[in-house]
Amino acid sequence: MKLKSLMMAAMAAAMVLPASAIAETKVGMITTLSGGGAGLGIDVRDGFLLAIKQSGRDDIEVIVEDDQRKPDVAVQLADKMVQAEQVDVLTGIIWSNLAMAVVPSVTAQGKFYLSPNAGPSALAGAGCHPNYFNVAWQNDNLHEAAGAYANSAGYSKSFILAPNYPAGQDALTGYKRFFEGELAGEIYTTLGQTDYAAEIAQIRASDADSVFFFLPGGMGIAFLKQYRDSGIDIPVVGPAFSFDQGILQAVGDAALGVVNTSQWSKDIDNPTNAAFVESFQAEYGRLPSLYASQGFDTANLLISALEKADVSDADAFRDALRAADFDSTRGDFEFGPNHHPIQTIYAREVIKEGDVYTNKLIGPALENHADAYAGDCQM
Repeated sequence: MKLKSLMMAAMAAAMVLPASAIAETKVGMITTLSGGGAGLGIDVRDGFLLAIKQSGRDDIEVIVEDDQRKPDVAVQLADKMVQAEQVDVLTGIIWSNLAMAVVPSVTAQGKFYLSPNAGPSALAGAGCHPNYFNVAWQNDNLHEAAGAYANSAGYSKSFILAPNYPAGQDALTGYKRFFEGELAGEIYTTLGQTDYAAEIAQIRASDADSVFFFLPGGMGIAFLKQYRDSGIDIPVVGPAFSFDQGILQAVGDAALGVVNTSQWSKDIDNPTNAAFVESFQAEYGRLPSLYASQGFDTANLLISALEKADVSDADAFRDALRAADFDSTRGDFEFGPNHHPIQTIYAREVIKEGDVYTNKLIGPALENHADAYAGDCQM
């Protein structure tokens, strides 16, 4: 699936929109547009393209490709974009194992990478790079906030599980870093798994007073439905990835009342966020997700840097990115020394508004929070 345009319009995934002029800046977006994780990539893409459209700029060309959630495909696409398409900036990857396969290579070749999602710890610490910026979070962050919330809720014995890949490992590490209680169990599941009967049986047999899980996309939908059907009434806490807008409609009542953590919510009260939610819904006919907000912010970071420096002047462009002089949907936004955000992470509760499942803010879980790996980054 390929989309090529100067972004004066950016709509259907399968469309090919010809450029009407030679773009001064080329952006290569490699993201997941098919298979079980397609909704995440589609939302990142749509948020990104909405910001480009709203900017009114016709000097930014965006080339979008589907990585099919396969590391080898992502590497091939990145090689093509760097060598044949000669892009200036890359973005779009959802999954941390794909990011680890692509980001070190493209930054070593002098390209800039702006992550709208994946934030593996290896790229935040010793593997950081001056040309790598994460606009979403470091992988541990939302899970750290979940651990902090579990403490405030009075939980003392959590059963925790996540898929066995970099983001899953970071998830459980983050939760354990802040959770002050004991573990009733810890399981790494298979990436892409959809049957959780064995894991749910272990939860039932444990003496847990809470369950923390990180299972993004279709994995989380499957787990929550099976968990509800099991009749287990142990409270569930998780990051936004399994309770976000695009997923909640598929989960339904099984998610109601669950507390999850996120750096974004549609009801964060600032003018940029209100305008984003309204314009995204008008453009695409659906409420935006966490992923859409991250795509939108990533594009606006890029645009803000291009207003100060040409991408061909790497030092000046890098400084402009570091300044993060744009209006974020989250409100205040700044990068730490390893080019990862310092930001407030909120607790949200799943509710139903009419026929729509969504989230409402409860309050901050961690304020002005930085990641644990910045001290290992030598830049």
